[in-house]
Amino acid sequence: MSTTMIIDTIWVFLAAILVFFMNLGFAAVEAGFARSKNTVNILSKNFIVFAVSSLGFMLLGWGLMFGGDNPFIGTQHLFVLGNADLSFYDGTLTSNVPFWGKFFFQLVFCGTAATIVSGAVAERVKYISFIIFSFVLTLFIYPVVGHWVWGGGWLADLGFMDFAGDTVVHSVGGWAALAGALILGPRIGKYDKKGKAKAIPGHNMSLAVIGLFVLWLGWFGFNPGSTMSFQNPSDVVYILMTTNTAAIAAVLTSTATAWIFLGKPDLGMTINGCLAGLVGITGSCAYVSIEISLLIGAVAGILVVFAVLFFDRIKIDDPVGATSVHLGCGVFGTLCVGLFSKEGVTSLSTKNGLFYGGGFELLGVQIIGIVAVGAFVFGASALVWLVIKKTIGIRVTREEEIAGLDIGEHGNVAYPDFAPVASESELPSNIETIKLDKTAPMAATDTVSEDVAIPVVHKEHAGAKLTKVTIIANQTKFAELQDALDTLGITGLTVTNVFGHGMQKGHQTYFRGAPVDTRLLPKVKIDVVICKIPTKTLVDTIQKILYTGKIGDGKIFIYDVEDVIKIRTNEHGYDALQDED
Repeated sequence: MSTTMIIDTIWVFLAAILVFFMNLGFAAVEAGFARSKNTVNILSKNFIVFAVSSLGFMLLGWGLMFGGDNPFIGTQHLFVLGNADLSFYDGTLTSNVPFWGKFFFQLVFCGTAATIVSGAVAERVKYISFIIFSFVLTLFIYPVVGHWVWGGGWLADLGFMDFAGDTVVHSVGGWAALAGALILGPRIGKYDKKGKAKAIPGHNMSLAVIGLFVLWLGWFGFNPGSTMSFQNPSDVVYILMTTNTAAIAAVLTSTATAWIFLGKPDLGMTINGCLAGLVGITGSCAYVSIEISLLIGAVAGILVVFAVLFFDRIKIDDPVGATSVHLGCGVFGTLCVGLFSKEGVTSLSTKNGLFYGGGFELLGVQIIGIVAVGAFVFGASALVWLVIKKTIGIRVTREEEIAGLDIGEHGNVAYPDFAPVASESELPSNIETIKLDKTAPMAATDTVSEDVAIPVVHKEHAGAKLTKVTIIANQTKFAELQDALDTLGITGLTVTNVFGHGMQKGHQTYFRGAPVDTRLLPKVKIDVVICKIPTKTLVDTIQKILYTGKIGDGKIFIYDVEDVIKIRTNEHGYDALQDED
């Protein structure tokens, strides 16, 4: 094997791994933008979709995409499994990378197109229906478009240009997602009786941001790796820069646009904005100047904000904004090839777009490609979704959707906060019983017999009145309040983080431009039980700490307590409140 083959193979191998890693990014963004009750379902879909897409592409997809130069579909050497002679594909894409290296690189692109659909149909699609659709998409629909553009089909013959997949990957996934979201209909509670969109916030924006950075990293394999060669390093690093430049521009403009038009710099819009910039530059990353990549990203960041609002307004419920990001900016990015391509910016750029003296020729071809791919993918996807709907159904029941797909579809939950631990009777038989060492400190969960328990001296204080005081306050006041209670001699308290609002109904909040219905504010709830300390003394102390004179200072609730019992000693009342034995 020549040095050239080794270098190119290593490069394609590394780029393919980065693109594969994007599966984690899609899973994290989608799970973060969804509600916690659907997390297991979201993660399961993102696992299964890569397995299903890999199988479909391996069984037939590759052959349909690259099997000969028929204008519409591959017809030769369709089946690569069980075929010992794959020499037919030696010259496909590049002759410097072994067949299975080229195959895997194209496979992870195919998987990306399928994953896009998952976010748009999230929180209400049947698991089995999504699996079936993904299989058909990657077995047939995606490979047909791939053949038209990258496999020597009719669009390639016309001169259609799509360097890393604005049309082949992102628009295909976007059109398929749009068809699914339309046929599925919106989630329960997404629209009020007047048809106005309501926000359904994601449960974990931290997870969504982590996913974004994983996707951003993966794009450095997605776009530069599409060279499928490292013989011209200047091309690779140039594409790296156009990719990153578009992303940073989109982060800034999406944030500014949300800030100006929605009143706040919405994090969800910023996440979608960064992805919009990355999608917007994907088709032209090897064909435009660095300055133009800045412009493309900036426009994509603005475009995606209004696209999200537009799809919400026409009642297409897309929980993660997949249609706005991948379809809207995929189409935009495809047009940018025809507008801004500049011959010579890399060794791969051989045509000029409209604004660089190329006239309308390339732009016209790009528009033809957008229309043809949109009509085929949307039509074929809608047909598949409708067949599934009429046979096994595509949407979970109302009860399952309200309870969450984790329970209904998987019988599982992502956050089992109150899952019981194993009891002693459930311990395996091969675990030895630990002998009690009376001199060793006991763990909090250990139990001991009465003869070795810490001795207790009962000092009865009969008739002492017990009072429970519950304080609802701003979280920022907790430390100061705790110090004041400690000064009074109150060292035992229970603290809970809670959400709520009073008559003022909290503050209006928004998620991706739509108002959040609940408007609950974070508070801290402190429970104490007092006996010897006068209630008025405690109340005066609390008011002194919490008072600002503004709405939201909090409230104090006072209750009579019938009795308090300490479990370990069986002491009652005042004695049960004492920490000393």
